[in-house]
Amino acid sequence: MTTSTRETGRVSAVLVLEDGRIFRGRAYGAVGETFGEAVFSTGMTGYQETLTDPSYHRQVVVMTAPHVGNTGINDEDPESKRIWVAGYVVRDPARVPSSWRSRRTLDDELRAQGVVGISGIDTRALTRHLRERGAMRVGIFSGDTLPDEGTMITEVRRAPEMKGASLFEEVATKETYVVPAVGERKFTVAAVDLGIKGMTPHRMAERGIEVHVLPATATAEELYAVNPDGVFFSNGPGDPEKADQPVALMREVLGRRTPLFGICFGNQILGRALGFGTYKLKYGHRGINQPVQDRTTGKVEVTAHNHGFAVDAPLDRVSETPFGRAEVSHVCLNDQVVEGLQLLDQPAFSVQYHPEAAAGPHDAAYLFDRFVSLMEGQRA
Repeated sequence: MTTSTRETGRVSAVLVLEDGRIFRGRAYGAVGETFGEAVFSTGMTGYQETLTDPSYHRQVVVMTAPHVGNTGINDEDPESKRIWVAGYVVRDPARVPSSWRSRRTLDDELRAQGVVGISGIDTRALTRHLRERGAMRVGIFSGDTLPDEGTMITEVRRAPEMKGASLFEEVATKETYVVPAVGERKFTVAAVDLGIKGMTPHRMAERGIEVHVLPATATAEELYAVNPDGVFFSNGPGDPEKADQPVALMREVLGRRTPLFGICFGNQILGRALGFGTYKLKYGHRGINQPVQDRTTGKVEVTAHNHGFAVDAPLDRVSETPFGRAEVSHVCLNDQVVEGLQLLDQPAFSVQYHPEAAAGPHDAAYLFDRFVSLMEGQRA
């Protein structure tokens, strides 16, 4: 990626898909060029959390909501210390943010962090194209002098694909850190960071859990050195088929029957640990308005998603695994994709979506209470 921090309002920009489709607009954020996987997010708000979610590493995010940037950027809502998206695509950026919490504009923040974007294009047409053709490689080019169309298409097709990409170590912490419990410490959890969002350990801390966040490369010995009451595997980017080390660690945890909770990438890791396969979705689920049914209760939740891969597990029966019986606990009502797994013979479960509700909704917050109940049951 090459970038410049010059003013971008009148600078030309071009978005080029690997199948040759081209959209022309104006530069937004930094000027330069960037490459990644084109995906779309259906949330009408929560763009700051999306930008700073490590699961979006090496993805160019298309916002389906036409007006973006209304509330500016604040210092309280980031999910990590930096923006992780490879590029950003909006139709009609706000000219002036309106929020008492805003400290700077979205455009300024993108420029400051060197994130190349484009505005003024038909994002509805682009979204429909991605829904029909599937997520694909994309490039954004901006500046006074741009390459010819053939050169841009060639450069996009040279970019690496998301399938087969191992990315979780690139976004995970390098050193263990601790998020203390709020109030009385009731439990200790070892959280394996595969791209964890900041709100996740905070949600556990609110429930009296002291969270030790460990690097993705942590060994079983390092994990159990913190004497955990439970183990958590986080969200993260990339292809789960390339996550052999976390899968091996997950199997160690299952072998010891320690209460276990995984979300997003962690759900895919549990699927692999149990012997299920994973596969790439055509265009994935991204946004804060995805309907999921908890099959254990029948309740339908509106949930936050960010995943392009899914677990291939049977929906119509209980499966026998090396760690006992397992079943699909949650399913997406849009397309019947597996959205959760649970073991029936030991305390372990996972969901494919984001119950930490950053940004919103709050329907799935009970899953952290379910994790607490597992640890209480094990202690009893």
